[in-house]
Amino acid sequence: MARPKSEDKRNAILAAAIEVFAERGLSAATSAISSAAGVAEGTLFTYFKTKDELVNALYCEIKLEIADAMMSGFPRTQSVRNRLEHVWNHFVQWGVANPKHHKVLKQIEVWDGLTEESKAAGMAPFVEIQRMTEDAVAQSIIKDLPQRFLSATINVLAATTMDFIRQDPEKAETYRSAGFAMLWAGMTRRV
Repeated sequence: MARPKSEDKRNAILAAAIEVFAERGLSAATSAISSAAGVAEGTLFTYFKTKDELVNALYCEIKLEIADAMMSGFPRTQSVRNRLEHVWNHFVQWGVANPKHHKVLKQIEVWDGLTEESKAAGMAPFVEIQRMTEDAVAQSIIKDLPQRFLSATINVLAATTMDFIRQDPEKAETYRSAGFAMLWAGMTRRV
């Protein structure tokens, strides 16, 4: 009879994968991940049948973590600008606090093995933000641009902001505010 899977072991494998992938890239061997997690390599494959499955699961976990950070205290009844600024601030704060997670996420997002199912699962927690932007387009607040383009623009500007905050933490508020001002100016039909 097979032993029941442990959530602690699964989480240890995912945490180790972040460390190893951040240091060595997605091409790192699964043996390095299992070693960092303190489990046998066979145990890793008990939780994730393939390395690709592990990477896809890691993507979904990171996206859930980001959604939790961004949606914490989300001001649902405030203006689009205030809601978007809340999302921006929380995303930037998450990225600054979790540089390895952010680095690995950027690697996974351009990885050929990311499945459509994982992409959909990764976007699911952001439905409220997507609806907010769709409503803002309908109200002619922001430009009518594809969601993927808006998301990519936000990600690039946020990554730049995060990098500057990490390099000069004393100016964190300046960089975060300036980054959002640039984003808002670029997205809106009227200021």
